[in-house]
Amino acid sequence: MKISRLFSRCARYISRALVWLAILPIRFYQVCITPYTPPSCRFTPTCSEYARQALQKHGFFKGMALAIWRILRCNPWGGSGYDPVP
Repeated sequence: MKISRLFSRCARYISRALVWLAILPIRFYQVCITPYTPPSCRFTPTCSEYARQALQKHGFFKGMALAIWRILRCNPWGGSGYDPVP
């Protein structure tokens, strides 16, 4: 097996592991905390769901950047409404 193919395979596994580790606390929040709090997100989908979708669609680094940018925009002076993951 070529080194480049081996490196590519390892990078793919590491990326999947990072995404999985990042999604764990999001799912914990969605399942264990959100049901006991009033709805407060200004966007659809919610910020936690947006973060989960962004991580699954774009991978760890770009997904985290999109999620952080979304959380920064979720304030009284930011926008609201439908905002899907690009």
